[in-house]
Parts: sequence; structure tokens; C-alpha cells
Amino acid sequence: MADQVSEEDVLLAKRIISAAERHDLLALKVLLKEGSANVMDPTATTATSPLHAAILSCGEAKDGKEAGDDAYQTVNVLLQNGAIWNDLNKEDETPGCVALRLGQRKIYENIVEAGVRAELLFAKMQALGLGDDDEEEEVDEEVLEEQPAVKKQKVDEETAQAVTEAVEEQVLDDVSKDNKAYLRSQLRYKPGILLDESDNAVMMDWETEIMQRHAQTLIPKAGLKVMNVGHGMGIVDTAIQTHEPAEHHIIEGHPQVHQRLREQGWYDKPNVIIHEGRWQDILPKLVEQGVVLDAIYYDTFAEDYAALKEFFSEYVVALLAPEGKFGWYNGLGADRQVCYDVYTKVSEIDLHEAGFDTKWEDIKVPAGLHGSKQWDGTRRPYWTIDLYKLPVNTFVK
Repeated sequence: MADQVSEEDVLLAKRIISAAERHDLLALKVLLKEGSANVMDPTATTATSPLHAAILSCGEAKDGKEAGDDAYQTVNVLLQNGAIWNDLNKEDETPGCVALRLGQRKIYENIVEAGVRAELLFAKMQALGLGDDDEEEEVDEEVLEEQPAVKKQKVDEETAQAVTEAVEEQVLDDVSKDNKAYLRSQLRYKPGILLDESDNAVMMDWETEIMQRHAQTLIPKAGLKVMNVGHGMGIVDTAIQTHEPAEHHIIEGHPQVHQRLREQGWYDKPNVIIHEGRWQDILPKLVEQGVVLDAIYYDTFAEDYAALKEFFSEYVVALLAPEGKFGWYNGLGADRQVCYDVYTKVSEIDLHEAGFDTKWEDIKVPAGLHGSKQWDGTRRPYWTIDLYKLPVNTFVK
């Protein structure tokens, strides 16, 4: 049972939130020496963090007039003292969401920059093996207590593996959280949409214009050697074919998509080479064979940003021709504008570190997409924002 919050803690939380709300910098700095920038008032009707309170009290920016420097500096002080840039309040809004809704652009950009710094630092800590190991161990112990302990079963190796897979399936109710689980799952092709067995939309036909534009930006002329990773509904591969590539490599890991590729005749196209399996297994072999490509496109499912970063920093650099182009489906955090803006900047920084320049092109998504019936039957909308930022990457000159 969690420890009871003392009256002193409640009072301190109220005072920190109040100072943030009033943009009282002097009082806030003093109070933060005693308490956290992430406190919540457990007695409040509507729970809010100091950062949310500081931004909400700015009100709506009217006629282009935004909050003053005291508000901006209050947000700065809170961020410098560990306020969480993507913390959610009871209304499911991050501080950035609130700033954007109120038209407080300067504060919004400050939140975005804080998010970029935090995500880069987090990635660096992970790379160095620094993290909450104790917390992970506690979680693992809880899971073991709740699930059968496979190693304690008196079974042979084959049966033990079956038990392990059964436990994994029981724990994982959303296959989009794990790529291997997704590749074992059952897909459903429906008109205009591809769904996994957890009702996640893997791909939808509203993306067609985006995919076609990706093909146009990557393949400026016929006769080039092109690779796409992730076939899905085949939208981008169909677009690539219209540019008459000399070689068209397709990497796809899902057995049902392989079946669809066969049914639609992709295996019989003279310039198409299908690679069945995960790119993590296939690309090292292509690098070893000395394959060189003029254009590479990446659009996988159930993989996180770390996978994309590995893809371009380890393999695109080895496979792409010096004058070649690399593109990828930029859907990182696209269910929330502030997250999309943060990861757009994070990816550009990481790409530059890997040796790539990035040019962005804004494409408007179809009007009325958010909240439309197109999402009926899906687990959640993966896209809620108005603009798609299309990346084109080339080697730094």
C-alpha cells in the first residue's frame, strides 16, 4: 500500500502549483528547493502539474499577443527542475497540447525543445546501459508471480518453448507492441485498410498520396535500383513500379503478406526481388554481397524509433549509393502534435549524426480524417494531426 501523503506534502504541492500558476518566479525557485516540479495536489478536484498550471493560466493568445516573459521563464524554471515535457493531466493533455490549444507558440516551442533534449538524453542513457534496472527487476518479479514460472516446469526443451510462447501470448494483448508477435499474428485485408489481430490499423488507403510522393522524391528517373522495406497493402511498391526501376527489392516479414504478394503476381514481375523475412536478418547479407541501391524506403510496423535509427545508421549508410536517396514513413508520435514535432527534430539530429542531410516537405492529410468513420473498427487512430512532414535524406556533402 502506498504511503499516506502528509498534510505538509499537500500544502507544499499546493504552494508550488500556486506559484507556477501566478508565474511567481521568486517563490517558485524557493519552493522547488523543498519539493518537486512534478507534484500533484491529491485534494484538488482536477489534478494538474505545476507545468500544466503555469501554461493554463496564460489563457488564450488573442490577436497574436502571447503571454509575457514571466510566464515563459516560469515554464523554463519548471523544465530545468525536472518537469516532464509529455506528462498527461486528467484531460489527457500534455503541457505542449495545452500551449498549442491556447495559441502560446513561444511556450509551445520551448516545450518541444525540452522534449528533444529529454529524448536525446534518454536514448544516450539507454545506449550506455543506464536506466531503472531496479524498477525493471520489480516489474519482472511481478510478472513471474502472476504467470507460470516456465523454468520451474519439469518439461523438455520443446514443451518449455511452447509454454513460453503461451505465456507471451497471454501477456501481450496488443501485437503492435512487439514485432515478432506481430509477424506471428493474423492479418485482415479489408477494403481500404489492413488490420492486425489486435485491431490496429497497419496501413490505410488515405496514405496513398503520401506514398506516391515518397516514390516521386526518391526515384527521379527510370532505371534505378530501389528497395522498399515493408509491403503492407502494396501502396508504395505500386507507386515505385510506375517509375520503372531496374531493380525493385521488397523486404517483407509477414507470411500472409507473402501470400498476397504471390496472389497479386509480384513474384513474377521481371524487375522485382522479394526477400522474405525481417530486415534485421536480410540486410547484413545484402551488405556482405556488396549490393548498392539508388533509393531506399522504410515503412515497417510494430517497430519503434530505435529500430528506425538502427536501420539508417547501420544499413542505409552501407547500402545507399553516394548520390542515392533515403525516405521513411514519418509517423512517429502522429497521434499528438507535440510528440510529432519532438520526434521530427530528434530524427533529423540523429540522421545528421549518421551522415545524412534531411529536407522536409509538408503534405496536408485528407480533410476530416481525424474522427472520421475510417477509424471504425480500429483499436485507436494512429494519425490525428493535419500535416505530414515527408523526409528526403541524402548523404552530407
